[in-house]
Amino acid sequence: MEIAFWLILMCVLVIVEALSVQLVCVWFAFGSLAAFVAALLGAPVWAQAAVCVAVSAVLLCFTRPLARKYIQPKSVATNADRVLGQTGRVTEDIDNTAQTGAVYTLGKEWTARSSDGGRFETGATVTVERIEGVKLWVSAARESPRDAPEKPEAAAHRR
Repeated sequence: MEIAFWLILMCVLVIVEALSVQLVCVWFAFGSLAAFVAALLGAPVWAQAAVCVAVSAVLLCFTRPLARKYIQPKSVATNADRVLGQTGRVTEDIDNTAQTGAVYTLGKEWTARSSDGGRFETGATVTVERIEGVKLWVSAARESPRDAPEKPEAAAHRR
């Protein structure tokens, strides 16, 4: 009777793991397999349960961190978040309705949109609030326009 129980439990846990793919039941499926082997060898029910719990716990403690390391997707740092909080100069009028706008900050020109829906004219100074995809969402800057970075071409034309 115990032999069938451990075999059925193992099959159910494997099916649940296959459906979830979250590394939730696989450890207990191996514990059930070990208890199944213990039942085949004639171990008493309490020993079978102890084997199941012990094998499951050991596998869970020692292999889950390793498995998660390989299964979880790795995020690739792009350093794009370094523009958050930076000031920039509007190089193309920002108008969310017309879906236009560009900002120059930290040596790059970015497509930009207004965080509050307002318009910004070319030359205005703005602060980067967030990034969505390749767009900067900006608001009016609190600094003076002299402190904002300037596009190299504009600086060269003034000299």
